[in-house]
Amino acid sequence: MNAEVTRPRGREATRERILQAARTLFGEHGYEQVTIRMIAAAADANIALVGRYFGSKAGLFGAVLEGEPTISALFKGPAEELARRLAVYAAERMQHPPDSPILRALERSARHPEVEEVARERLIAAVLNPLQAQLGGGPDALARARMVAAVFLGIGALRRRVGPETPTPADVDRLTAIFQACLAK
Repeated sequence: MNAEVTRPRGREATRERILQAARTLFGEHGYEQVTIRMIAAAADANIALVGRYFGSKAGLFGAVLEGEPTISALFKGPAEELARRLAVYAAERMQHPPDSPILRALERSARHPEVEEVARERLIAAVLNPLQAQLGGGPDALARARMVAAVFLGIGALRRRVGPETPTPADVDRLTAIFQACLAK
């Protein structure tokens, strides 16, 4: 009996192996330190397939980001409680970085030219567009969504530069007021 482990074959299986290898390597080493060759070797795939399926390292990073959690779950629930849900989530980000190693890699690599465009597209697709839709569209919905995103990005930038801070109930109340102002028509 052959004890050799067989791996799934086929286009989708290979694509998934490449994604999983990239997720692991980007999470462990960051964007800059990982090469396409490393990813292909870890996925036991031909290096040319990475380019065929994802176009580039940045395209692969974007595909990995698509599988990461977003704040869209916060949009579910009563509209009048959205500011508070955003505030509670933002307060948690004051103390803890994202749980995802990929999102932490994104934070570390955000200024890399290849990552900047991928991150921009992801922010628009995963945060701004869904929030704009949640706000009912209208001429200023995108501006309001951008203000919400600016608060989140500012909290992340401050935590990276100054260090984490344990939020108080008063912090959550202040953040709620900020998000209420950002969301107001």
